[in-house]
Amino acid sequence: MIDASTKEEVLIEALPYIQTYEGKTFVIKYGGAAMTEDQLKQTFAKDVTILRKIGINIVIIHGGGKEITEAAKAFNIKTTFIGGHRYTDEKMIELVVMMLAGKVNKEIVNLINTNGGNAIGLCGVDNMLLRAQKHMPDGVDLGLVGEIASVNVPFINLLLQNGMMPVIAPIGVGENGQMLNINADLAAGAVAAALKAEKLVYLSDIEGVVVNNKLVSTLARSEAAKMIEAGSIFGGMIPKVRSAFDTLETGVNKVHIIDGRIKHSLLLEIFTDEGIGTQMTHEG
Repeated sequence: MIDASTKEEVLIEALPYIQTYEGKTFVIKYGGAAMTEDQLKQTFAKDVTILRKIGINIVIIHGGGKEITEAAKAFNIKTTFIGGHRYTDEKMIELVVMMLAGKVNKEIVNLINTNGGNAIGLCGVDNMLLRAQKHMPDGVDLGLVGEIASVNVPFINLLLQNGMMPVIAPIGVGENGQMLNINADLAAGAVAAALKAEKLVYLSDIEGVVVNNKLVSTLARSEAAKMIEAGSIFGGMIPKVRSAFDTLETGVNKVHIIDGRIKHSLLLEIFTDEGIGTQMTHEG
């Protein structure tokens, strides 16, 4: 049981953040353990509901790779990855749409709404929300895999103005109405950039940026470049960090990488002085 004085301290610490972020927009990429473990799913739903209730606009982009892979096995559909991307043919895009826009999306919406939220489930096809083009990294053909060309910002803003919480499955619509599978991390970055969001938050299964076994709480681009050159930031963290700073250049104020395996990680990162993850900021 938390005593009264501790509760008071928590509220006092949170108050200036609540005042600062009222009316601002946060884009949250939801995935990893926070999306698959029951207790973490419940705390995530409570967290985003609280954020919305205190006046912060919330837009959620979710993944679902694990669910797609499991469904592919059940339907005996071959899964192939090229450079970390799922090769998507006609059969696979049907499965992706069924799982992401259907089962996964509606489970998230239902979870939030049963916890007092006002979520609405969408995919990029709805009202041409996410227009896309084929994504061919280094000229490699990944099939029906896309990257976002434009975002229907007025539509999202209309939903936000009416108190809704958009929960978006990253499926875009390309030329001739072809649906395209979009990486959820990239989709979240594109949506945050289009909305000029206050924050883009990646819920992941890592602590954040860790250097010499110590979590880096705040990181500026110049510091990150030095750490990459020195080998302190390495491997799969390099593209994550570079992508985060690229997003900052589009008008997003801050990008966070936080550990979704921690209960109430969103609230702890946003409303406490120390936070629990890594916050990427502009210089200065």
